[in-house]
Amino acid sequence: MQVTLKVFRYNPEKDKKPHYDVFTLDDVEPTERVLDLLERVKGLQDGTLTFRRSCAHGVCGSDAMRINGQNRLACKTLVQDVGTKITVEPLLGLPVIKDMIVDMEPFFDNYRSVMPFFINNDPPPKKERLQSPEARERFDDTTKCILCAACTTSCPSFWANGQYVGPAAIVNAHRFIFDDRDQAAKERLEILAGQFGVYRCRTIFNCTVACPREIQITKAIGEVKEAIATGRLD
Repeated sequence: MQVTLKVFRYNPEKDKKPHYDVFTLDDVEPTERVLDLLERVKGLQDGTLTFRRSCAHGVCGSDAMRINGQNRLACKTLVQDVGTKITVEPLLGLPVIKDMIVDMEPFFDNYRSVMPFFINNDPPPKKERLQSPEARERFDDTTKCILCAACTTSCPSFWANGQYVGPAAIVNAHRFIFDDRDQAAKERLEILAGQFGVYRCRTIFNCTVACPREIQITKAIGEVKEAIATGRLD
């Protein structure tokens, strides 16, 4: 199978504006991944091509990019699922550093703003803080986030204003807000009730579609909104 790969290119050291390069690859198997094609181009055709990748197994989230206009992980996207004409571009809403690499700091600034860590000021028990299976199930879905930014950078509200904390930050806040061992739900809800919190969500569902871990993101955002409105976590 022959595949045409159209790739967004931008090198700030020499380019005044972005452009696209087109690469032709022969003998491509339908089950090859887009990441495999990018690796082949970098290794055999253009060593200057730049993109992030790490585990290559859908766990680290580092190779999130737009593939044929949709946010995906290059390591999980098969050629047979996107066709023989493939366009690869960086995520929207974040500054492009080079080619497919974007500056993730604004994303992580929003993530850090919701205190995405366990807070409990009680004296620690001798072994562990026990939790029932039912209590764990309450927030289990939102523990799956790999911080790839695919959800946040698919959100029109984030494109319009990068100060919006975005779906990923809300998902990670949800994970701790509904953990019955944590003691900072009130503080997180106050943050998310603010000007750039959950109420900038317009329930477009782009985030849910984009999530490579199939997290029910829009549902989680709705549960956070309900907790803010009712003051209840049950």
